[in-house]
Amino acid sequence: MPHVVIPVLNEATALPALLRAMPPGYTAVVADNGSTDGSGDIARRLGALVVEEPARGFGAACWAGLVAAAPQDGVVCFMDGDGSLDPADLPLVAGPVLAGDADLVLGARRPTAAGAWPAHARAANRFLAFEIRRRTGRKLRDIGPMRAARHADLLVLGIEDRRFGWPLEMVLRADQAGWRISEVPVPYAPRTGRSKVTGTVSGTMRAVRDMGRVLAS
Repeated sequence: MPHVVIPVLNEATALPALLRAMPPGYTAVVADNGSTDGSGDIARRLGALVVEEPARGFGAACWAGLVAAAPQDGVVCFMDGDGSLDPADLPLVAGPVLAGDADLVLGARRPTAAGAWPAHARAANRFLAFEIRRRTGRKLRDIGPMRAARHADLLVLGIEDRRFGWPLEMVLRADQAGWRISEVPVPYAPRTGRSKVTGTVSGTMRAVRDMGRVLAS
C-alpha cells in the first residue's frame, strides 16, 4: 500500500490525531524539517517512519520524504501535517493511481468551515490555478497539498524547487511529461495550532514568490 509523505515543522499538536487516523495499509513518512517541539519523536512513538531534513524548505522536506519512501505498490501520497486534511481521504486520491487510471491525482480542497481557507490564500490559489490552465490547458482548480503519484516516476520527474514552489513545479513538470492528471474533491478543515503559511498573509506571500519563480522558469 502507499507511503504517505508528511512534511512537518513544529506540528506536535496536530500529529497524534493525524497519524492515528492513517488508513490501514498506508505508511506515514514524516519529514521533519527542523522541528523544535518534538514532532519527530511524537511521530516515531506513533509508528511513523521519520526522516530528518535540516535544510529548511517545504520542497526540501517533501523530497527527503520521497527519497526515504519505498512503497511496495509503487504509489506515494503527500499531505500536510497540520490537521487540515483527513487521512481517511487518502484512498480517494491514491485510488486512480493504484488502478492505473491516472499518473497524478490532486485533492481539490473544499473548505468545511469559514476559517479553513483564508481569503488571501484562496485568491493566491485561484491565480495559480488560472496560470496552470492558461499555460497547459489542464482544467485544474487547485494545487492542493494532498496528492498521489507513482514513486519511481516522481523520483525522475526532475523537480528542482526545494521551497514552496515544489507542488506547482510537480504539476507543471507532470504536464510536460504528458502525465494523466486529475482532481478529486477533499474536505479542508481549519488547521490545528498556529499557521505558518496559508493562514498568514506573509506566509502566503512567501509561497506566491516561490511559485512565481517556478512560473518564470
